[in-house]
Amino acid sequence: MREKRTSVLVIGSGIAGLSAAIELADQGKDVLVISAAPELHECNTAYAQGGIIYQALKGDPQSLENDIMEAGSGTNYRPAVSQLAALGPSCVQEILLEKAKVPFDPERDKFHLTLEGGHSEPRILHKGDESGRTIQEGLYQYCKSKSTVEFQTRTTTVNLLMSSHHGLDRSRIHEPARCFGAFVFDQVSGDVYPIFADHTVLATGGSGQLFLHNTNSKFARGDGLALADRAGCRLENLEYVQFHPTTFFKPKSPRFLVSEALRGEGAVLLDEGGERFLTKYISGYSTPELAPRDKVARAIHLEMLASGSESVYLDISHRPADWIRERFPFVYKSCLKYGVDITQAPIPVVPGAHYQCGGVWTDLQGRTSVRNLWAAGEVACTGVHGANRLASTSLLEGLVWGKLAGSAISGLLETEPRTKAPEIEPWSSENAQVEPSFLTQDWLTLKHTMWNYVGLIKTDARLSRAEGILIELARGIDVFYRKAKLSDSLIGLRHASLVALRVLQACKANPRSQGCYQREDWEI
Repeated sequence: MREKRTSVLVIGSGIAGLSAAIELADQGKDVLVISAAPELHECNTAYAQGGIIYQALKGDPQSLENDIMEAGSGTNYRPAVSQLAALGPSCVQEILLEKAKVPFDPERDKFHLTLEGGHSEPRILHKGDESGRTIQEGLYQYCKSKSTVEFQTRTTTVNLLMSSHHGLDRSRIHEPARCFGAFVFDQVSGDVYPIFADHTVLATGGSGQLFLHNTNSKFARGDGLALADRAGCRLENLEYVQFHPTTFFKPKSPRFLVSEALRGEGAVLLDEGGERFLTKYISGYSTPELAPRDKVARAIHLEMLASGSESVYLDISHRPADWIRERFPFVYKSCLKYGVDITQAPIPVVPGAHYQCGGVWTDLQGRTSVRNLWAAGEVACTGVHGANRLASTSLLEGLVWGKLAGSAISGLLETEPRTKAPEIEPWSSENAQVEPSFLTQDWLTLKHTMWNYVGLIKTDARLSRAEGILIELARGIDVFYRKAKLSDSLIGLRHASLVALRVLQACKANPRSQGCYQREDWEI
């Protein structure tokens, strides 16, 4: 049987996975980083436009803590928030500025710090509006220079290897369950084979692709959440799915993020008649465009319902055209490709699924509830975000927890005896052909159901309707999965259908509107 062995398996190639790999490689540990995508840069990190929190001019971590707690409706886990605020600046300095040498935009002899929604002061490092891609490239180049780091693309994780599930010695199933790697699917050869690892890190990102309108990578299907759920991991706060207020909208164009930084630099939201409308729905902010994302997204949603319009508009055309093109090159080029010159006209936008605030429960070092399994980044629920994520905390959380998990694993590899992986049964599966139209239809059913019934605003009636559809869909997918010839799309669909049910169940269990989770039928 084909197999592979490594000390640490990292599933996912964004900022969390690469920062964990960097920490381990710097300690001389061998690491294998795998991704289902055809290239490592196809991940949510590369899609992040705004930037990463650094250190405000006042250098006061307490003000950042306060902003995070306010955005999260006070439901955040305070020790995690304090850890992020305390360690964030040094992690950015050490990993991004010194090791990866990320060329953030300068201002005089320092870096330019911009303001984003929910922040009380400018503290965001950025590279134009392509910050995530620039960070991703810097981290990858540093990782690539390390001889102990290996990369594999087009490698889809099917299941985690668990002592309670896969060992041939059934007398050991009563021992505490531990993860010892994963079964993976080679998209090129069609093989499914085990990667044995002493420790496994989930860094797979979120699940925005569950929703019709989203800002995420095509591989943000909830893979890591499904893997963890099947392994028996504790999941938390899955109902808290953040919708970004401004996703580009034209009926026949793809959706993509229109950065929060535009509003930080003075862009305003307009209705169909060209009038600002946020003050009808948001109070208490001198600039309502800079209110937390949940408030702005909800205001846009309500305005679209009230007016019957397909979108609202984000206008930054009052700023100098040359400045717009230089400050927001990605948004400018992307909108122009679909007929909108943002230096001359407002951008049509709608809310879109953007970030999953919940995920796989972890402690302050990234440990999950399963031995030898770790999680970092959007797939994890550290407690930092609470009921709603503050802008630009996601990249920082992935950086900090990736480093912490890597450091903790490195220590364990040096102090704990290596445990031999148990013998396992080789992978076996059937080989029936699956018509591509089946997969396409099931994906569309899932996305439309989640968008229409488990989207921006929930009700008991909508959730009940979704439950019937999603249970039947998951049952059908499982039936043909067991007989079918595997593909990345089929594996991803199976992962997504499970995660959609888990999100739905979390919503049904929470009758209270809070943060980015909104119930239309909630009564105080």
